[in-house]
Amino acid sequence: MKMKGIIVKKPGGPEQLELTELPIPVLSDGEILIKVEAAAVNRTDIVTREGKAGYANNEILGVEVAGTVVKSSRTSRLQVGDRVMGLVNGGGYAQYAVMPANRALKIPGNFSFAEGAAIPEVFLTAYQTLYWIGKLKQHETVLIHAGASGVGTAAIQLAKQISEAKVIVTAGSKEKLEFCKQLGADKVINYKEQSFDEEILQVTDGKGVDVILDFIGASYWKKNLASINKGGRWVLIGVLGGGVVDKVNLMELMAKYVQLSGTLLTPRDDEYKTNLTKEFAEIAMPYLERGSIKPIIDTAFSIEEVAKAHQYMEDNRNIGKIILQVGDRTY
Repeated sequence: MKMKGIIVKKPGGPEQLELTELPIPVLSDGEILIKVEAAAVNRTDIVTREGKAGYANNEILGVEVAGTVVKSSRTSRLQVGDRVMGLVNGGGYAQYAVMPANRALKIPGNFSFAEGAAIPEVFLTAYQTLYWIGKLKQHETVLIHAGASGVGTAAIQLAKQISEAKVIVTAGSKEKLEFCKQLGADKVINYKEQSFDEEILQVTDGKGVDVILDFIGASYWKKNLASINKGGRWVLIGVLGGGVVDKVNLMELMAKYVQLSGTLLTPRDDEYKTNLTKEFAEIAMPYLERGSIKPIIDTAFSIEEVAKAHQYMEDNRNIGKIILQVGDRTY
């Protein structure tokens, strides 16, 4: 049997994305086959499309899906008909996808498939960076760059609800900053109009923040260093502002005894993703189920409009997630 899925004709821009017919994936032991109703667009998909990701082994793009279990291996706890969401090892932009069963999360009963697809990558990334790497503690202060992005909107909510943290965010428009405020951000900074390091030192009495979630990289290096508290944890999860920093003075890091960590979620192994999913389910899912944390959806495109969806993300137009509608029941 065949299905439709999105592949990359050759590394390049959104025009290289092609909807084509492909074989339905075959299950291995411990996996489930999902009829995909919704997928979501992530920065890692763009990097893969451009040929810059050395870890993409599946010709079909997409790392997160929501849909219905249509086939389950004998070792799986999930049943045919279960509504699930989670991370896949590529293959999400398609009508069917396989997922390790122990990485699947059941979609809360009141959530649509689109809302389910808006959760796994960004909320697991936000949880990983805040807690596994950033070690955010109760009532600490965290700086979240790109606050209106998918990960940013997830991180604001997790930090406020789980840790009652003081949340500072940067974004590039009044609309995005206002939305971050509505999610719980305590201080919002327009990076186009304000020097965020000066603003941060002012609101923290010159101490700086305890944790930084940094999507930007090189162009923010000096300001981030000025903005972080002694003993702070600085987590690098993107390089939108460049990946090479000139003339780094390592003594400045050492003098503040800053912990600088870099991470990506997509290339992590199955065991890591399974353990992260399990802890997230135990600690964070109850907040989603009772509505104190919510997935943020900007807009949805049909799978045939995937090139438009990628361009929309590259233009930084989204507040929250960009959804790909694959089936007929996304909303």
